Amino acid sequence: MSVILISTGPEPEHSAPGHPERPDRVAAILDHIAGQEDLSSLPRLDPTEADGAAIELVHTSAHAGAVRAMAQRGGGWFDGDTFCGPGSHAAALRSAGAALAAVDAVCDGRSDHAFSISRPPGHHATAGTAMGFCIFNNVAIAARHAQLRGRKRIAIIDIDVHHGNGTEEIFWDDPSVLYTSLHQYPLYPGTGHASAHGGPGALGLNINVPLPSGTSGDEWLDRFEGSVVPAVIAFEPELVLVSAGFDAHAADPLATLQLTASTYAALASRVRDLCAEAGSGSAWVLEGGYDLDALGESVAASLRGLVNGGGDPTPG
Repeated sequence: MSVILISTGPEPEHSAPGHPERPDRVAAILDHIAGQEDLSSLPRLDPTEADGAAIELVHTSAHAGAVRAMAQRGGGWFDGDTFCGPGSHAAALRSAGAALAAVDAVCDGRSDHAFSISRPPGHHATAGTAMGFCIFNNVAIAARHAQLRGRKRIAIIDIDVHHGNGTEEIFWDDPSVLYTSLHQYPLYPGTGHASAHGGPGALGLNINVPLPSGTSGDEWLDRFEGSVVPAVIAFEPELVLVSAGFDAHAADPLATLQLTASTYAALASRVRDLCAEAGSGSAWVLEGGYDLDALGESVAASLRGLVNGGGDPTPG
């Protein structure tokens, strides 16, 4: 299976002192990949900024304008968690552009799978609100873009430790998008109850798998296999998008699930198999993950799962 990487780079102009969502996150991933003989040769693409039309596939023009205006006046805070600097609007456009490039790489047949390594993340951003470190909802924009490219049925698998409230809200009543999420509960943002199955137009196409603190990697994979896999198979997606957060790792400072790099390798291998069975591909969009060593190792393990299958997160 072919895999292509897309990265914006660390985006140092989008940062705030002491904030966990920092440029070092992308730098750690890229540095780790560069040191792995089996991954350093993966093909790469440099993305361009998403344009306003792409952003407004998902977001209101008022939200897009508010982000631009805040950056132009020197920055500020959307809420207590979510900052904006003078360069944050451009960084957010490039992050969304990386997600679009990942979709295009798969839709154009250049790769079976594509992995966007970019920041800021996106899955908490709603149509009209930046929140939870997220400015624009990259995976939701990617889903709408994929539909414009002719991939009408999109499955989103959200593996971030936090529930993707923004993605869920955007597609709540949309029967063309299956949204699934495994997340620690209770935890920020407080949404993602198992009873939330979607609105009248898409009832049953919103799958939440809330997990208690301390859930192990094996338990997490069992819940993925029991709840998410059957829904994806039944939906028959034309493209799978993964909201690829790695903050469910045992080392992550913002949550208390107990996944390891091996968990992510096994997950990626299973996504690879699901795509092969459906005759589709996958585009992975980076979300959270705040322990730098765990983040680099987990992304590398995921890439190996996509390239080789199997569950070994280490080379050879």
